[in-house]
Amino acid sequence: MTRETPSEIQAYYGRGLERSRLSDAEGTLELERIRAILHRVLPPAPARILDIGGGPGVHAAWLAREGYGVDLIDPVALHVEQAMALSAGQPEWPFNAEIGDARKLASPDASVDAVLLLGPLYHLPERADRLLALREAARVVRSGGIVVTAAISRFASWLDGTRRGWLATEPEFKTIAQQDLETGRHRGSHDADPRWFTTAYFHLPNELGEELAEAGLVDIELVAVQGPFWLLGNLQARMADTAERQALLESIETISREPSMLGASAHIIGVARRP
Repeated sequence: MTRETPSEIQAYYGRGLERSRLSDAEGTLELERIRAILHRVLPPAPARILDIGGGPGVHAAWLAREGYGVDLIDPVALHVEQAMALSAGQPEWPFNAEIGDARKLASPDASVDAVLLLGPLYHLPERADRLLALREAARVVRSGGIVVTAAISRFASWLDGTRRGWLATEPEFKTIAQQDLETGRHRGSHDADPRWFTTAYFHLPNELGEELAEAGLVDIELVAVQGPFWLLGNLQARMADTAERQALLESIETISREPSMLGASAHIIGVARRP
């Protein structure tokens, strides 16, 4: 089913930018928060983890270094090549990487201890496809195992466009952001400004919880990744200062499960368990 990945998504990620996306201040904040959430919810190493849509292997690499057995799949060939190179660069802690699709997994039933879906859900605009991916995740994880999903907030484009001034200066972006608010369906194309995201679906927080439940998962928890703090104008300076960085991470954690704050976070994590 990888052939069904829309061409504009393949083209967007084919530029190779995902490998370095989590290296600037905003990306580092996202990375550190996801690491903190995973440290809290994952079973201890050497548990087996399936990293679905794992991109160039940023999360797979550090999980492998912590002793987890990691298998990564991704529909973008460049990502798999980059992940394999990253694995080869840490030979004491290798992980596997291959082409795959979240909607049709090759893994046997109940074969892993945890599943990560930190990208696929927001690149499956159709709800039926998202449910299929979640049910596949539930199928391959053992009973009692953890499924961790990521979604982009319905409000992300509007908030980002306000921060960057695009709502006032970029009519096309404003049209896209308005559609995001109304339908959750983010429009991307080959000709889109490279500053803007590709075709995606942006969730309302309650939608993510509902989809996890409909896929048969239980004990659902929704957690903000960045909270509203990704919008700070001085984020780079705060992340560069050790004390400020720690205070910022503590602030996010303090409000990360407050339902009324979830939509202000660029990304939302859903954690659930297979019964």
